[in-house]
Amino acid sequence: MKKIAIITGASSGIGREFVKLLLKEKEIHEIWAIARNKEKLDRLKKRYGEKVKTFSVDLSELDAILEFAEIIKRKNPRIKYLINSAGYAKFCSYQELSAEQTVNMIDVNCSAVTAMSLLSIPYMGKGSHILNLSSQASFQPLPYQNVYSSTKAFVRNYSRALNVELKERGISVTAVCPGWMRTALYRRAIIGAEKTVNNFCGMSRPGNVAAKALRDAKRNRDMSVYGMYVRTAHLAAKILPQKLMMKLWMMQQNF
Repeated sequence: MKKIAIITGASSGIGREFVKLLLKEKEIHEIWAIARNKEKLDRLKKRYGEKVKTFSVDLSELDAILEFAEIIKRKNPRIKYLINSAGYAKFCSYQELSAEQTVNMIDVNCSAVTAMSLLSIPYMGKGSHILNLSSQASFQPLPYQNVYSSTKAFVRNYSRALNVELKERGISVTAVCPGWMRTALYRRAIIGAEKTVNNFCGMSRPGNVAAKALRDAKRNRDMSVYGMYVRTAHLAAKILPQKLMMKLWMMQQNF
């Protein structure tokens, strides 16, 4: 049976880094790369070859996800990896955040992650892995990222709980919790915002985060945290009251 890896958000950022890393794994016969932008997908396929199969899917639309589910049903592959790395972010005050942006953030960051996980699990077996992109933002409530940080808290909690349920089947689920990364997602998140994040402490390269996440998934860890800055933030969020953590965040961002 053909073993595949499914990667959402594969055309850029950390998703593309996962593509590059999994191309090196001999047991993976195909990488199914999902993104919305067809031109970027075409460039990805041209660069990395026939092992990469591309699918243009709008993950904010349930019908599009269900259409992709039918493709999986027809092909009936063994899914070795599902990596939900697609994301949408907008960092601004609640007054600047539209209802459409809010719903899109929840759909892409939460609903799509859940749907993709559920439709993939029947095609997984012992030794399969799900990696879901959460964030350092999941560790505490974050003003001026109120919706984004909440969606990432959902992903972290969902992933860790699902990991327990799937343990008896030998399938691991890892919540990947990076800090700031050098990707276009964060640049787009602040465009046009009057009051937004301006201090990007502990910036990491997405390739390093992806490599650590894959190592942690193979070790069946339910969380992957990269870098001293993020590990310190995680520890602080466990120890300090959330009101204090929010106050420190506001001071750090000069709000």
